Amino acid sequence: MRDIRHRFEGIRVVGDVHGDAQAFASALEGAAAERLYVIQLGDLTDGGEDGPAVLRQVLAMRAEGRGVFLLGNHDHKLRRALEGASLRIKPDGLGKTLTQIAAASDAEDLRRRVIAEVAAAPAWLRLDQRLFVHGGFHPRMLHAPAPPDAGARKPEGLVPRALFGQVTSRMRDDGYPERLHDWVDRIPQGITVYCGHEMRATNGRPFVQIGAGGGAAVFMDTGAGKGGHLSWVDLPW
Repeated sequence: MRDIRHRFEGIRVVGDVHGDAQAFASALEGAAAERLYVIQLGDLTDGGEDGPAVLRQVLAMRAEGRGVFLLGNHDHKLRRALEGASLRIKPDGLGKTLTQIAAASDAEDLRRRVIAEVAAAPAWLRLDQRLFVHGGFHPRMLHAPAPPDAGARKPEGLVPRALFGQVTSRMRDDGYPERLHDWVDRIPQGITVYCGHEMRATNGRPFVQIGAGGGAAVFMDTGAGKGGHLSWVDLPW
C-alpha cells in the first residue's frame, strides 16, 4: 500500500452495493475527484436494477488501480453460479443478477472477468489500526493475511467469519440466519473494523458499536439495492 499512499489523499470505504449502479457511480466519481482510494466491502450484486453495470464499474476501478473490493458472501456465490455450480438461487437476488448478466451484450466477457476477479478478491484487509472485512472480525485477522485464493474455493479457516459473520444454527422469522455480534467485544482498543453484510440501523447511517475490549465496529450496509441507500465514509491515511 506504500505506492497507493503516494498516489491518493486517503480512503473511501463503500458499503454493500447490491446492484445499485447509480449510487456506486457517484461514490466512485466522488472518490476520483478527491483522490481517494476506494475500499468496497463486498456484496456487489443481487437486489438492484443493474448488477452488470456495478460489475463493470468495479472491474474498471481495479484495472486502473483506483481501489479494491473485498470478498462478500454474495460475490462468492455469484462466482460459483457463473461457473455452473448447482445452487439454491433466490429469484429476487442472485437469480435477478444472473438474468441481468445473461441479457448483457458483453455477457461472456463479463462472466470470465468476474470469475477471475472474485477468485482473487481479499477476504479481509488491514491498514494500520483499521481492518476491513465483509461479514465479521476475528482477532487472528490482525496478524494473518487473507488467503490469496479465498474467493476460488470453499470457505474455511477464518474465511467463513469474514463472509458470514457470526451465526447460530437458528433461522430468524425473515428467513435469514440468526446473527451474533460477540466478535465486536474482541476488537482490541485502538482498532476499528469496517464491515458490511447486514443492516444494523434503520436511520440510513452506518451503525457504530463499541465493544467491551475498547475497539469499534462500523457497519456500513445501509440497504443499497434493497430499498435503502449506499453509504460511504472518507478516512485519512
